[in-house]
Amino acid sequence: MQIELTILFVLFSCVKLNAQGKDDESHFMGVNSNKFDSTEKWSYHFQMTSIMQGHGRFHSPYSGVNSLQDTSETALSLTTTLFLGRKLWKGAAVFVNPEVAGGKGMSYALGIAGAANGETFRIGSPAPAFYIARAFFQQHIALNKKTEYEDGEINQLGGKVPESRITISAGKFSIADYFDGNSYSHDPRTEFMNWSLMSNGAWDYPANTRGYTWGAVVELVKPGYAIRVSDVLVPQIANAPTLDVEIGKTHGFTAEFEKKLKIKSHIGSIKFLVFHNQSRAPSYNLAVNNMVHGDSSLNGIIQGKKLGTTFDGLKYGFGINFCQELTDNIGVFARASWNDGQTATWAFTEIDQSASAGLSIKATKIKRPDDVFGCAFVANGISQAHINYLNAGGYGFIIGDGKLPHYGYEQILETFYKIRLAKTLWITLDYQYIVNAAYNKDRGPVSAFAVRGHVEF
Repeated sequence: MQIELTILFVLFSCVKLNAQGKDDESHFMGVNSNKFDSTEKWSYHFQMTSIMQGHGRFHSPYSGVNSLQDTSETALSLTTTLFLGRKLWKGAAVFVNPEVAGGKGMSYALGIAGAANGETFRIGSPAPAFYIARAFFQQHIALNKKTEYEDGEINQLGGKVPESRITISAGKFSIADYFDGNSYSHDPRTEFMNWSLMSNGAWDYPANTRGYTWGAVVELVKPGYAIRVSDVLVPQIANAPTLDVEIGKTHGFTAEFEKKLKIKSHIGSIKFLVFHNQSRAPSYNLAVNNMVHGDSSLNGIIQGKKLGTTFDGLKYGFGINFCQELTDNIGVFARASWNDGQTATWAFTEIDQSASAGLSIKATKIKRPDDVFGCAFVANGISQAHINYLNAGGYGFIIGDGKLPHYGYEQILETFYKIRLAKTLWITLDYQYIVNAAYNKDRGPVSAFAVRGHVEF
């Protein structure tokens, strides 16, 4: 936190110096008023998202420590973020995102591997807390003289950038900012809310409790494709706020190849992702063996309650991600992912295999072009070692009903309608139907309803 606050202080110092300069002109909302320079000098954006979500009573013959509550409940979450960016020199910028988050998910985001509120991934405690979500440096390195224009967006300065380039980003960020992006299913603040629809479910992407990490990403961007690689810190304990600085013994490596698609004038993309994480995560088979002999110490490590002493927690896997615009108003997407499932899930969620598909439709036909309807289905599964661990009475940091005698794929149908009420305000009505929550055929099904309010400018 001290490092992050120092970066924030430096950025605001730049604001003060810029305001005192004689040659600088005023900027508002990230728009550069200097007609001789098309690149924004400053970027200012803001978002606030609140989600009220709940479910009714459902069938539940038994429950455990990590079970979804079987009686009716509601939960409220709130995040608010300020996105600040400053150009440093040609092709270079620094970005800092102060954030406040509070509230909770249903049953404190326990009991469903594909948790129903993607915003609660950023919330470590129900009490509102201030922290620095991102603080990173970025440098574009041109590979030729051709340029293209990029609009100013969150953590992106508007202006011309090299068409072919190497981009280096280093500092604190969410690795999902760079990998596994999808035009229709990636941001729970504006699109689908379910965890296993916002990213490939089996990608145990390195992050602390709130979804952020420290490290570096290098991208090769060409007109028709892009290649990305990164190496970042992993949590010390499963789903912990503290990251492991035993560099060389623990890390999270990710690589992705993106091919840009075009059908007539409609754009799309297909992405292939591989990952390799090394952490303190114990193996499920070892944990079960210990539990049979009366030693449940590894259960504490997997639940994120105790620090592991070994560094043999290897997890690897892959993911495929597709999206395509079919018409000006309709887009489709699909994902599929897998990991080896032999060691405990350490950062994202307890999914070892996942497949999803869906569509997004703009309401242009009813003269509401800024309204969006979305519908998607996802099926999640876990490895046999993971099943054995849960059935033996083990708990992860997300799921665990005390036993799992009747395993089944967790299946989730989500649909939403997003309404634009004003220039900067959206309201979304969301419904999720969840079968075999936490892979347990004995409990459920569950219907979850939500109302989301989102402001951005």
